[in-house]
Amino acid sequence: MRVAIVMGSGSDRPVMQKASDVLERFGIDHDLQVLSAHKTPDAAFEFASRAREAGYGVIIAGAGKAAHLAGVMAAKTTLPVIGVPISASLQGLDALLATVQMPTGIPVATVAVDGAANAALLAVAILAVGNPELTAKLEEYRRELAEKTLAG
Repeated sequence: MRVAIVMGSGSDRPVMQKASDVLERFGIDHDLQVLSAHKTPDAAFEFASRAREAGYGVIIAGAGKAAHLAGVMAAKTTLPVIGVPISASLQGLDALLATVQMPTGIPVATVAVDGAANAALLAVAILAVGNPELTAKLEEYRRELAEKTLAG
């Protein structure tokens, strides 16, 4: 399964690249692309509505300001969607609220502002369900993280 990483603007790429870096570490095929909920809504709807048939298992959507991209993705697919609020203004508070305040029935998992790496780790955990090889990689990552933490 692949992971789609979508962002509302090219200026979001430095934050969203962190998700790509994590997915590369785990050997998970993924794509990065710009899709705007406001400037390219038809393209965003089209992408989300065809994501499953295109072989994606999870969508990570990052946006700042009026950050409706993750919600648009979730509205048009039944795949898990992980929202990454990006600190484009108001220290990311506006993006956080726009991403996390989803209506009942259309959930978006939301990570911290600029938390693209954690979004990718959540995507890995989702894809690891029923995948022993990926589960083992995630367990090894967590062991390494614990060792680095204890080493100070």
